[in-house]
Amino acid sequence: MIFNHKQPLLLISPHLELAHLTERFSRFPWGLLILIALVFAIGMVVLYSAVGGMANGANFVIQQSIHFAVSVVLMVTIALGDSKLYRRYVYFVYGMTLLLLLLVMLSGSIGMGARRWLDLGILRIQPSEMMKLALIMALSRYFHDQAVTPGLRLVDLSVPALLIIPAFVLIIRQPDLGTAIMMATSGCAVIFVAGITWRILLISAAVVAASMPLVWNWLHGYQRQRVMTLFFPEQDPLGTGYHIIQSKIAVGSGGLTGKGFMAGSQNHLHFLPERHTDFIFSVLAEEWGFIGTLALISLYGLIILYGLLIATMARDRFGMLLASGITALFAFQVVVNIGMVVGLLPVVGIPLPLVSYGGSSMLTIMVSMGLLAHVGVHSKQHGSYNYH
Repeated sequence: MIFNHKQPLLLISPHLELAHLTERFSRFPWGLLILIALVFAIGMVVLYSAVGGMANGANFVIQQSIHFAVSVVLMVTIALGDSKLYRRYVYFVYGMTLLLLLLVMLSGSIGMGARRWLDLGILRIQPSEMMKLALIMALSRYFHDQAVTPGLRLVDLSVPALLIIPAFVLIIRQPDLGTAIMMATSGCAVIFVAGITWRILLISAAVVAASMPLVWNWLHGYQRQRVMTLFFPEQDPLGTGYHIIQSKIAVGSGGLTGKGFMAGSQNHLHFLPERHTDFIFSVLAEEWGFIGTLALISLYGLIILYGLLIATMARDRFGMLLASGITALFAFQVVVNIGMVVGLLPVVGIPLPLVSYGGSSMLTIMVSMGLLAHVGVHSKQHGSYNYH
């Protein structure tokens, strides 16, 4: 068979495909996976303590371990995939995810007062989690296809706005303010890296500031209450302010070295709400203190730096924007969750990456890490490959 670099790799030769797959595997960024595994290991220790007094608590640890193991396999598989294939179907993936969000609005499952899940019988999916990655990929593809200019003009933001706004509206109507903010913020990070001018940035900031009263009136009552609770939690210490007050007590009582493993009073006396999901950082701070939280935050910082390094070494603009967007999304989730539990940001239900319990969150994070690793596998530091 005559070699043609435009042909799909599988149509060239199985032996050639195996050789290329082995080569890609050798370039896998194992340092990134090691950092992820270290964060997960800390998360498992904290999760074990958080669910120690709960019925069937051991099942949470076992299920989370299974989620992680499956997600690691998926991460490596995605990392070794074909870049051209990913780029080709980016808009299709975005469109299908948007359709799933519409289906959620029409017939999604309701849980805890929100309609966020789509029940497919044997599987329940949360399309809003999928949209966070679909949007980053779609924006990366769009700016990759555009001519590189010194700075983006206002007209250049029309298509990105058409990609962000419908998804944002559908997610916030579920309602899921936290995911909507994460998705829109990471999308804006891609636009920023793509080359927005300071003039457009300032205009956009002014528009956002001017629209705040409209957004405030658009929010649900409980969402407005969360914002007010951020500034005045003591006004309702047994109601809306209870969560943040108990969380701050747990974080502050940990001191330098913490109270010790399984010795956190706020945790084991059940004062902490959602201690195995949204407020798991409070458990870590109470039992392992400042040293424990510093260790976790340092690992998060290394993952973020690793992501930025991969972005700078990307082979093309698509890879650079994709890696930047994924790294920004990961960083935003870390900052928002920690800011939330220490009382610096409103409680919006954002889990702590790789630490909070939850299959959907774990899967989304690891798929995003797989895409990040994929950019690393195909980075320009490995030279030019005729099959890429």
